[in-house]
Amino acid sequence: MAEKKDYLDPELYTNRELSWILFNKRVLSEARDKQIPLFERLKFLSITASNLDEFFMVRVASLKDMVNAKYTKKDIAGLTAAQQLDKLNVVTHELVAQQYSTYNRSLLPLLKANGLTVVEKHEQLSKDQAEYVDAYFEENVYPVLTPMAVDSSRPFPLIRNKSLNIGALLSKRKEKGELEFATVQVPSVLARIVPIPAGDNGGKAVILLEEVIERNISRLFLNYDVVCSHPFRIMRNADLTIDEDEAEDLLKEIEKQLKKRQWGQAIRLEVEAGMDKRLLRIIKDELSIEEEDIYHIDGPLDLTFLMKMYGLEGFEHLKEEKYVPQPVPEFMEEGSVFDKIRQGDILLHHPFQTFAPVVQFIREAARDPEVLAIKQTLYRVSGNSPIIAALAQAAENGKQVSVLVELKARFDEENNIVWARKLEKAGCHVIYGLVGLKTHSKITLVVRREEDGIRRYVHLGTGNYNDATAKLYTDIGMMTCSEAIGEDATAVFNMLSGYSEPLSWNKLSLAPLWLKDKFLYLIGREVKNVRAGETGHIIAKMNSLCDQDIIAALYEASAAGVKIELIVRGICSLKVGIPGVSENISVRSIVGTFLEHSRIFYFENAGKSEVYCGSADWMPRNLERRVEILFPVEDPKLKEKVLRILDVQLRDTVKAHLLQPDGSYEKVDRRGKETFNSQVAFCVEAMEAAKAQETPHDDRVFIPEKHVSEEEE
Repeated sequence: MAEKKDYLDPELYTNRELSWILFNKRVLSEARDKQIPLFERLKFLSITASNLDEFFMVRVASLKDMVNAKYTKKDIAGLTAAQQLDKLNVVTHELVAQQYSTYNRSLLPLLKANGLTVVEKHEQLSKDQAEYVDAYFEENVYPVLTPMAVDSSRPFPLIRNKSLNIGALLSKRKEKGELEFATVQVPSVLARIVPIPAGDNGGKAVILLEEVIERNISRLFLNYDVVCSHPFRIMRNADLTIDEDEAEDLLKEIEKQLKKRQWGQAIRLEVEAGMDKRLLRIIKDELSIEEEDIYHIDGPLDLTFLMKMYGLEGFEHLKEEKYVPQPVPEFMEEGSVFDKIRQGDILLHHPFQTFAPVVQFIREAARDPEVLAIKQTLYRVSGNSPIIAALAQAAENGKQVSVLVELKARFDEENNIVWARKLEKAGCHVIYGLVGLKTHSKITLVVRREEDGIRRYVHLGTGNYNDATAKLYTDIGMMTCSEAIGEDATAVFNMLSGYSEPLSWNKLSLAPLWLKDKFLYLIGREVKNVRAGETGHIIAKMNSLCDQDIIAALYEASAAGVKIELIVRGICSLKVGIPGVSENISVRSIVGTFLEHSRIFYFENAGKSEVYCGSADWMPRNLERRVEILFPVEDPKLKEKVLRILDVQLRDTVKAHLLQPDGSYEKVDRRGKETFNSQVAFCVEAMEAAKAQETPHDDRVFIPEKHVSEEEE
């Protein structure tokens, strides 16, 4: 039997950043999949671009910070920050080349064939189109532009993070002096996709705003000749560094840091392929960019505009039919949410089922005269959140309302500051989380006075209280008035608002207190059972897996003979198929129309199986640096529903990619297998369940398929 220490060998691990690139490639493979409707492919390509932007601003930026700070500690795969950057440099350039070959060779010709012509260069405009574009520039664009020249009296301007700009070299008309540099920002307040007359071919035609500006750039510098002009875009370090112990007021400190995000160190420069070398040298020198951080782009910079293109009207036949989240059967009849929860725990499966009951729960609590208090954690909320409105109303109605708003939710900080202020104004107690920890848990507690005393109602979830993303992310929610969970929920909020933790917990497991230990115990218990002659089986679904202690425990369990099936959407630092280490582990990643976000954990436990859901991935940040909650699903009917979710995902042959022993991912080999798309199956099931509830006298009542264990098969 191998010693535990063997399982920490760097050879057994994949670097998390390189694994993330593989995930983004899986998203890109959806953009390249000819089976998917054309406009859905545009959307996937757009997602790969916004994913990559965030990856640079946060992950690459922090690796560069480590190198600058001379930090040489190695990661779990045995790589220093400098070595990681070297490897990333190769694969990110490859990824970008793949993005643009997908756009240029595959998507553009298909768009044209389907009646949408994207005029790539302004030189390709017909005479009529050119006249239209020039008039459009004069009326709509010219008044908004701010051309910036650089000379002895005007220093190089500050180029904002992620902004698209056009750099130009100018020469004075009457003098044969040096070339001068100038730049103009492509205004983000104007639509980047400009519809233009289609010409004789019919259909629709568009051109990008930067081409409209480039065509008319000489109008901005009247006494000069424009020698050349090319678009460029920079990415800056956007990782906030906040010393919370020193920050007197976290709200103000974060506002201050947000401004700095625009001007952090430049870490990536995208330029149009073929940019004039003299112009490139000026930009590179002024921004202190290294050669390897320059991306020469064959096509339009910043492909996130494709999400706007997806929204163009008239192409519905080239998109997936919009799925409408279905009503939850338990909430389809009129009546109080509280009455329904008292009848038994209720499981919600978003976005297949609607998020409305969660909003209804908080709205009803806000208005119910018997409700004394509402407590909730908010990590990311939508732009016009009905939940925020209901909480504010509850406070105005005189209820005790405590809200933990996580100000450090990355790229949502600004949004959350606005909400925090609004809630405070309405009279809510707003807590800004614990020093040094992000509060990522999803929990709502409603305290209600009833005939037989005080009763606590709790909603626990794997996803954010965000009604917008609840239509796109797959998540699990549970509503309960279990006394044990109610007590734990009270303890959670007492801990967050400043009291110490309770002596013991009933049902909930919390990070960073002892959630990791709980997982290690549950994995270890399967090992014990196998050694005692039982079978051992773990199924775990999450977004990311890169915690070394957890992976080492999984290796030990696999070596002991425990069957381990992992469904990991994104980063996976674990390797499969290593002889004597991970031969009993399989890893699949499902990338589909909806973003897989739920975290579900199944442990066979010698026939007395346990099922948990929660907010935490198996990552050090979730287990050690965040407040996370894991909750058990104990009601047999609900447990069966959750097991069915895992079972359906393990059967997916359309959207599942399987991790190979060489570290690559491959789509499931469908030969001899049925074509089965788990997300489509969940949509159908939700529609049938709602229909069955509507027509209770119909004989064709939808019965969820029973989860079949291996023994029964």
